[in-house]
Amino acid sequence: MILLIGLLALTVCQQNTTVPLTREKAMELRKKMIEQQIMARGVKNPLVIEAMRTVPRHEFVPRDIRSNAYNDQALPIGFGQTISQPYIVAFMSEHLGVKPGDRVLEIGTGSGYQAAVLARIVDTVYTMEIIPQLAERAARTLQHLGYKNVVVRHGDGYAGWPEKAPFDAIIVTAAPPSIPPPLLAQLKTGGRMVLPVGEYVQELNIIRKTESGLHMESVLPVRFVPMTGKIQQKNKQD
Repeated sequence: MILLIGLLALTVCQQNTTVPLTREKAMELRKKMIEQQIMARGVKNPLVIEAMRTVPRHEFVPRDIRSNAYNDQALPIGFGQTISQPYIVAFMSEHLGVKPGDRVLEIGTGSGYQAAVLARIVDTVYTMEIIPQLAERAARTLQHLGYKNVVVRHGDGYAGWPEKAPFDAIIVTAAPPSIPPPLLAQLKTGGRMVLPVGEYVQELNIIRKTESGLHMESVLPVRFVPMTGKIQQKNKQD
């Protein structure tokens, strides 16, 4: 759930519209999104490209702004949250390095769009959302669209989902001030985690967990909504 992407000049749509988006028009706009926003910026993973070509992004966007669903921007979904810019969804998905058969944990379900994209690639996506209304809405949308391999849970993502661990990959779409230790513990050896880290200045980080330890690389300046819940309380105490 991203607010602002460094130099990508991400903006939130200011003009609502109620023009209906037909299936044919949505397919046309998705094709342009893939070609002009994603492949043109260097995303090459065919699994990610095909997933984003297939997932109907407009179904995860409020009805009054659905005609803007395939624009190169984040869009509001309520409760101070957004559906991330298509390029960032593709970028994070590619760097997560997932493959068929993987089990993925997502922290920050939001609209459910990122989970749907990953669900087109992996075996199962376990996704957590701290805002109950968003968790319920995302679950309904995913069920309506037939995503049977996505499990939505309302809860605080700081602690992860220990009873379903370990995970082949973990993706976080809200920024903690530091990397939550429970999430690192729930990542398989050989797995990857992609998450924004920081408060005012944030970096998108890729963490690889190997037998020799953790290897972290910062790849992009970003501005995500903050991770809320226990980690905020912990940060205040520290």
